[in-house]
Amino acid sequence: MKRRRQVPERPLPGAELLTATGLRLTVGGRELLGGVDLVVRAGEVLALLGPNGAGKSTLLSVLAGDVPPTAGTVTLNGRPLTGYRPAELALHRSLLPQAAALSFPFPAGEVVRMGRAPWAGTAAEAEDDAAVAAALAATESAAFVDRPFTALSGGERARIALARVLAQRAALLLLDEPTAALDLRHQELVLRVARDRAGAGDAVVVVLHDLSLAAAYADRVVLLAAGRAVADGPVAEVLNAPLLTEVYGHPVEVFPHPGTGTPLVLPAR
Repeated sequence: MKRRRQVPERPLPGAELLTATGLRLTVGGRELLGGVDLVVRAGEVLALLGPNGAGKSTLLSVLAGDVPPTAGTVTLNGRPLTGYRPAELALHRSLLPQAAALSFPFPAGEVVRMGRAPWAGTAAEAEDDAAVAAALAATESAAFVDRPFTALSGGERARIALARVLAQRAALLLLDEPTAALDLRHQELVLRVARDRAGAGDAVVVVLHDLSLAAAYADRVVLLAAGRAVADGPVAEVLNAPLLTEVYGHPVEVFPHPGTGTPLVLPAR
C-alpha cells in the first residue's frame, strides 16, 4: 500500500515564515535587485510597493523560487528554497502571476481544481471538493465554472486565477498585482480575501500599485525603488508624503481617512 505524503504543519501566528537576505539579481549586466532583505510573518499582509521598474514583480518571483538570485538566500520555514523539490514547495507556497494565460479552453472550474494538484497523495486530498468550492465562493466565481477559461473576460480570468491559488491552501500566498484587471468592487473583494487569509494565520505578500488600497488592507509595506528596499514598516510610517514624493518622482499628498484614519494617498494636482 502506497504511503501518503505528509501534510505540512501550519505556522504559528507571528512566526517568520519566509526570510530573504541580501538578495541580488543581475540580468544582462543590469542589476534588478540590489541587496534586498525581507521577512514575511504568518498572519500578516505585506504589500510590495514602488514605481514601475522598481523590482516588485522580480522580487516576488525570487521569493517564490521561480527565479534564482545572483546572490543572497531565501529560506522558507527555516529551509533554503533550493532545498525544496517543486512538488514539495507547492505545498508551502502559492503564486499568482500577473498574467493568467492558458492555451487550451479548460472549463474555469477545472482551472481552479488545478490548484489542488500538489495535494495528490496526501491526507489533504480528501479536502479537494471543499477547497475548490470555498475558493469559488470567496472570489464570487461559482457562476461561470462551466465556461471555458479562454471565453472569460479579463476580470473573470483574474478571479478564477486567484481562486486556483486559494484552493491550493498553501500557508504563503504570493500575489502579483491581483487587482490590476478588476473593477472597484472586486478590487476590494480580493484584498478582503487576503485579509481573511492572514486572519486565519497565513502570510500574504501582494504587489500593488494603488497606495491607498495597500494602506487600507496591509499590515506592513515594503517600498522599493531601483531594485532596493528604501523603507519597510507599518503603513503609517512608510506612506508619508516626503518619501513617496521622492520615490515616485511626483508630488504626493497623504490624508487620514475620515472614518478609519488610514492614509489616503493622492497625487498633488
